[in-house]
Amino acid sequence: MAEQRKRKFWGWGYEDQQPNAEQQKHIAERMAKRFGLAPLTITPPPREDELNLRTPRVKPPAALASIFSLSAYDRAFHSYGRGYRDLVRAFRRYYPNPFDAVAFPRDEAELTRVLEWCDKERIAATPFGGGSSVMGGVEPPAGGDWRGAVSIDLTRLGRVLEVDRVARAARIQGGVLGPALEDQLRPHGYTLRHFPQSFEFSTLGGWIATRSGGHFATLYTHIDDFVESLRVVTPTGVVESRRLPGSGAGPSPDRMFIGSEGILGIITEAWMRLQDRPKFRAGASVSFPDFVSGANAVRAVAQAGLYPANCRLLDPGEAANAGANQGEAAVLVLAFESADHELEPWMKRALEICAGLGGKIPEGAGRTRTDAEATHEGAAGAWREAFLKAPYLRDSLVAMGIVSDTFETAITWDRFPNYHAQLMETGTDAIRRICGKGTMTCRFTHAYPDGPAPYYTILAPGKRGSELEQWDEIKAAVSEVVVRLGGTITHHHSVGRDHRPWYDRQRPEGFARALRAAKRALDPHAILNPGVLIDPER
Repeated sequence: MAEQRKRKFWGWGYEDQQPNAEQQKHIAERMAKRFGLAPLTITPPPREDELNLRTPRVKPPAALASIFSLSAYDRAFHSYGRGYRDLVRAFRRYYPNPFDAVAFPRDEAELTRVLEWCDKERIAATPFGGGSSVMGGVEPPAGGDWRGAVSIDLTRLGRVLEVDRVARAARIQGGVLGPALEDQLRPHGYTLRHFPQSFEFSTLGGWIATRSGGHFATLYTHIDDFVESLRVVTPTGVVESRRLPGSGAGPSPDRMFIGSEGILGIITEAWMRLQDRPKFRAGASVSFPDFVSGANAVRAVAQAGLYPANCRLLDPGEAANAGANQGEAAVLVLAFESADHELEPWMKRALEICAGLGGKIPEGAGRTRTDAEATHEGAAGAWREAFLKAPYLRDSLVAMGIVSDTFETAITWDRFPNYHAQLMETGTDAIRRICGKGTMTCRFTHAYPDGPAPYYTILAPGKRGSELEQWDEIKAAVSEVVVRLGGTITHHHSVGRDHRPWYDRQRPEGFARALRAAKRALDPHAILNPGVLIDPER
């Protein structure tokens, strides 16, 4: 039997899938030249034998011991997500508060028994899908009077259980990873068509629990749009909603759990709306003299009801970083796809809108093409390759002491120009004040008729030993502007622990009281993911 590939416990992806030593050296030289720095040293990643984890405070009962791991690798792997703060702490070999044990339930009955043990023994329990959280959403609680903390890894619950060909839906276990989900749907001719950047290392249950944003830049933007019903295990019992295409019967039970980040229960199954696999694709990359001109075109396309699958606008800096151009123009990556019909009329109208608002249309744009052509050609192909490689590149940048992270938000079109200008000004000033130099770029990940979801990338030289503190200060500066000007603290990266200070101000107080009441009803001893979304009452 071939040896299973091993994921990094300290970073993104597999141990054998990252820039090699020569490539890392080249990246370091580029970063040093870009920021006028002395040659950068590259910190080697941590090894398992360097971990000095606290002795587990609790021991699983004998009846459940076979589904638990107390290994240093599993405990470290599950104690952090894969955000910038997580990487920096891992490179510092800093694991002061690891999980005591990791549970790998193989079915709902074993999951229920794990929760019963945690509930009885006052042990914090944190659901874990693929571990791709970038906002501190999978960590053990840092305080409280817990006797211990357990991570519950759902990836053994990874099957498509049932396919309804009439309604075009499927009953799917919550622990299935993105690639395995698509592999199981492919023989049926279906796809969920939800591809977040974390697709390879995130699960269906994780997408639902964090209200993940996926492949579609318009129309079907969040996982919410695909959920037909849910089955959730809580410390007080199972909650299962009824399968319906729509309902006006009171508040939606599904909506209470979508985005709940594991504080109310653990999603074990979901009926999901599927789509036929696309057969027709059309793509084009349109250049604009500046980001604002491109934003006007995105608004017009979003309000025209054309619903492109991709409508991502890159500012000149973002376009240059992705290799789409040399930074002389903003680029709109535009694409349509369908399993039912040719796409030329939709693309033609979208390109007419772009041209009318100052866009430069490349010759031959808009033709229906094969999957490979539409995905990999030109600026769109360059952007896609940069998008997929970004998490691996970030690991290398952290090793060099570079502050490299992102934040995303959403705002209505009428407020966007001022909002964007103030965020860019605040972020750029903070980078220069805190790091001395650096860049901040922007792209749209999603576009709605009433507003965009801008996504900002920060790249700056960090001070060795203070990178985390530098990023926290920059993050706080831009987050204050986000909340003060009425944007959302997160469009699709979830709240976790990192966004809590600003989420507490964005969230209506009446809703907070209702959420705490729901927490008391479903998780009366407050064992599930303590510290996320609310401070529970025990």
